Amino acid sequence: MRSKGALFLLSVCALTAHYIYTPIPENIEQRWKLMFTDCFFRSLSHLADLSELLGLKDYMGVMLFITVAERVEAVSDERVKVADELFDGVEVLVYEPRRDRRQGERRRAIIYLHGGGWCLGSSKMGPYDLLARRMVTELDAVVISVEYRLAPAHHFPVPFEDVYRVVKYFLQADVLNRYAVDPERVAVSGDSAGGNLAAAVTQQLHMDPDQHVKLKAQALIYPVMQALDLNTPSYQQNQHMPILPRRLMVRFWSEYFTSDKWLFNAMLANRHNSPESTSLLKFVNWSEFLPESFRRTYNYSTLSVSAPETSYPFTDPRASPLLVPDAVLRQLPKTYILTCEYDVLRDDGLMYAARLRQSGVHVTHEHYADGFHGTLMFTVWPTDFKIAHRLTDNYLLWLRENL
Repeated sequence: MRSKGALFLLSVCALTAHYIYTPIPENIEQRWKLMFTDCFFRSLSHLADLSELLGLKDYMGVMLFITVAERVEAVSDERVKVADELFDGVEVLVYEPRRDRRQGERRRAIIYLHGGGWCLGSSKMGPYDLLARRMVTELDAVVISVEYRLAPAHHFPVPFEDVYRVVKYFLQADVLNRYAVDPERVAVSGDSAGGNLAAAVTQQLHMDPDQHVKLKAQALIYPVMQALDLNTPSYQQNQHMPILPRRLMVRFWSEYFTSDKWLFNAMLANRHNSPESTSLLKFVNWSEFLPESFRRTYNYSTLSVSAPETSYPFTDPRASPLLVPDAVLRQLPKTYILTCEYDVLRDDGLMYAARLRQSGVHVTHEHYADGFHGTLMFTVWPTDFKIAHRLTDNYLLWLRENL
């Protein structure tokens, strides 16, 4: 009887170890911590799939648990003043230094846009609250963290429009004066889907002839930049990597536009392009924009084009900022782009950096050969990673020197 119990326990341990284990490249630090972290995400994703299959709750409704679990009370402390505000009807958290200003002194400001695939995430999550406080104390900056509405309840272009309204509102002279912000020292920044929104807003703002106050900089952390080719080398190389496997990124894209499963399946097969997108395929030709070291043995092939019954706006530059012509890129401010090797979105950032440089924009590109998607979020115990602190330090250093 005792031997049967031991055998059962051994079997359970073996199955658990098999489930937790994920092949992680050797050059990634703290590999087992990443495996355990990814195990949680995978388990929640499986639960979300099951819930949707049984008709209990939709996939993203279950995945929102991540957002809820990491939510914190954003309160003022001895160094940082925090306030919930509405900017043109959109919720924001405003972080300000408590340090007294010298007479006439004006501060820099950062408008920050959280990640989460447009479907998850919140400015009120612990890692974003911590990042905002570091920006305030280390950069002496005012930080506007935007709580834009999420898909699938609010499909594109609602999240973009929320963010654009906030930026336009904040850049008004009376609002900048209220927070003692220098109009020539304002940046917009974001990670992942937030990087997508930051890039799109920057483009639209600099094309607006009525907008007199412009952004000094944009800082994009592993941004999502295009929805035409979801099979770039980084999508292929990292399709099963934590924390953002290809299937989940495709789901984020499709849910951003619609709850129609046709688009999800078409994007999954990379057969979602319509005749209208043909003229834009040149902007996602990674054989031209990716350095040789990132192309490796992958071969570029022209994307298939079909005529879907329903048209979706994935060619809209407000959704896919990589698709704008060079004339738009030339107007943009100095740019910081961070990419990670083990990230399906790596090539999006690389291609945008290449196109910006070709257009004459000052670009700082930092690539982390041992990085993975979502690194910026992993600064809080128990999912704190050494690379997350290194990445954050370098990002803040760039802002300090360039804003």
